Amino acid sequence: WLLILDNADDPHFLPEAGSAGWGRQGTSVDGEPRQPMSAYLPQSQHGSILVTSRSKAVVLNLVEEKDIIAVQPMAPPDALALFKTKLGSLGEDDNLPELAEALDFMPLAIAQAAAYISQRAPRYSVQRYLEDFRQSDRKRTSLLDYEGGQLRRDWEAKNSIIITWQISFEHIRQSRPSAADLLSLMSFFDRQGIPEVLLRKRAESGNGDGSREERDEHNGRDDEKDTDGNVSECSQDDGFEDDVQVLRNYSFVSVDANQTFEMHALVQLATRTWLKANGQLEGWKQCYIKNLSTEFPTGDYENWAYCQVLFPHAKSAATQQPSGDGSLKEWASLLYNAAWYAHSKGSISEAINLSEMAMDVRMKILGQEHEDTLDSMNMAGEAYQLGGRWKDAEELNIRTMEIRKRVLGEEHPDTLNSVINLAITYSDQGRWKEAEELQVQAIEIKKRVLGEEHPNTLTSVNNLALTYGNQGRWEEAEQLEVQVVEIEKRVLGEEHPNTLSSVNNLALTYMDQGRWNEAEQLQVQVIEIWKRVLGEEHPNTLTSVNNLSLTYGNQGRWEEAEQLEVQVVEARKKVLGKEHPDTLTSVHNLALTYLYQGRWKEAEQLEVQVVETMKRVLGEEHPNTLLSINNLASAYGNQGRWEEAEQLEVQVMEIRKRVLGEEHPDTLLSMNNLACTWKSQGRKSKAIDLMGQCVQLRTQVLGATHPLTLDSSEKLTAWQVPEPKITSSAAGDPTIENQEPSGLDETSHHPGSSEPRWKGTLASWKHKFRSRKD
Repeated sequence: WLLILDNADDPHFLPEAGSAGWGRQGTSVDGEPRQPMSAYLPQSQHGSILVTSRSKAVVLNLVEEKDIIAVQPMAPPDALALFKTKLGSLGEDDNLPELAEALDFMPLAIAQAAAYISQRAPRYSVQRYLEDFRQSDRKRTSLLDYEGGQLRRDWEAKNSIIITWQISFEHIRQSRPSAADLLSLMSFFDRQGIPEVLLRKRAESGNGDGSREERDEHNGRDDEKDTDGNVSECSQDDGFEDDVQVLRNYSFVSVDANQTFEMHALVQLATRTWLKANGQLEGWKQCYIKNLSTEFPTGDYENWAYCQVLFPHAKSAATQQPSGDGSLKEWASLLYNAAWYAHSKGSISEAINLSEMAMDVRMKILGQEHEDTLDSMNMAGEAYQLGGRWKDAEELNIRTMEIRKRVLGEEHPDTLNSVINLAITYSDQGRWKEAEELQVQAIEIKKRVLGEEHPNTLTSVNNLALTYGNQGRWEEAEQLEVQVVEIEKRVLGEEHPNTLSSVNNLALTYMDQGRWNEAEQLQVQVIEIWKRVLGEEHPNTLTSVNNLSLTYGNQGRWEEAEQLEVQVVEARKKVLGKEHPDTLTSVHNLALTYLYQGRWKEAEQLEVQVVETMKRVLGEEHPNTLLSINNLASAYGNQGRWEEAEQLEVQVMEIRKRVLGEEHPDTLLSMNNLACTWKSQGRKSKAIDLMGQCVQLRTQVLGATHPLTLDSSEKLTAWQVPEPKITSSAAGDPTIENQEPSGLDETSHHPGSSEPRWKGTLASWKHKFRSRKD
């Protein structure tokens, strides 16, 4: 014989005496002592008893641990097979695997969804169910609350997976309220990787049933107290572990290999649905926001490891805006730090979305003149700059600067920092004269207010030097950078990050002047200190290694350059991620090294990969994307594939004209390169006309003595020489006299086509002076 006890979830059913047919407590109607229900289970060698339960605690009252058979989650192939069986002909749908995953591969949820779809076909489909399921918690709850359909379950069982779980939740709430509280809090997090530290603090905000003392008594706890009457830490630890064990016994939560907690997304939804129905949703949401906001650190590099753990939960919080000004402030603070981390990791869309949300909330609650609101505006501006949205960044920077001038005064350090940020935005747009004017103005005030040797003043001087370098005024840049380096060594020390960043920039200026040995000497020195002070994989270290590879390349030391670039690519993939802009730039530089070595196919393969990723991550019109397309055109041109090269170059030039403007240096670079391609195709007249326009505009924008202006002028002069005389040799083959060497186009030797100069102090400075709160 076989006896099946199905859904034995009530912890009191089997261990306690039954109620029907019994008289006074402890005795039956005939005076016999009451016995627990489990005593009536037959004990025989000729039969078996199978008990199914969601509660491990219930089962352990009947059998040993070794006799428990854990029913694991349904595997994806089995879930799909069940779905197809339930749906019949409707199961041939490409969206089916995606829907099965959204339902956590749970059999009851799958059967329930299949019944819902089947009853509404043909006006309803798998794709429509998936779209509805993803709309909102309300829509998901509506779908999962469905009770209809022929699910062939026991007549007393609930077909709704939401109600099924909530029955177990009610059992927990009655037997151990603190475990129900823990489940309530956990229901708001991302379903995976929930750290224990975020769960230890559970606000007593009137959401639970009764006082803390009453609930502890209900939990069966007799906590040890210290001499002041406070519950001991050891007792609190025991209580937390007991709560976790209760939830694990019901399979509501599990512990992963990293000792963090996991939950099924549908269990979370069912819990939130119960909380909403009982008026407790907002209170627990605010507790969740408070805990996460308290723990989430700033986006500085030293916090990245912890930020990475918490970031999925911050993204979940972004979809769960709380009510009440106090909780909204905590929510905005959380989103601000999460945006900071996203920006540091190069996650453009997330940085923009999170910073905009924080900015909007702070502006509404605190007003646009509050320092936290202004910090959020700066953060959003940084995110826009990362995404190449310089006009949006410029608009925010101007607003911030004007507000700070009005509220704080023109000479307040925060106001001056806003001026510098606006100058950076101008510089990114190639508006170097405007950038220079703002920087000079800010430096003069900082010298007077803060002093000539104040770190803020020195950083601004360093940025002005970079602006001079962008204009080809390298002697002036060098003079300022040498001055800054000497002062920083004396004031901050030789190994201070600001000092090392300034030495790094001085080395780049030496590179621009062709002083390779001096550049190499400084770069090797900086790298050794970075490695010792920050570590080999710190972003600053990797940037300096990247710059050294550029120096090797300029010296024709291709193998050494390639070795360093491969090292940087692998390290950046590991530290920053495969799709971070800096990682893509490293791959781009490696492709250029292949290009210089004549390894056209390898260069093309890498550049195509970079272009496709940048289009997806940064957008088709982002300046970095256009730069990579430009260099892919160079790879085509060097293989003699002129038509493909021309097509890409025309495309890049037109986008740059529209996005950046006809006089932007990058637009002029495109004009130069397209003219070179036309010249290589023998379309000399068109090439001369376009190069003439390029020379005229470069003279106007960059100046007649700028190296790029001189380079284009030299090309134009050489092309305007009369055509070489062609004669026939004795063998009858044509011979070209006085042939001009074709060489590579501008992208092959212009340092700007490789990784742009790293403004190490610039990045840290913008973070340092945002008045961010720890």
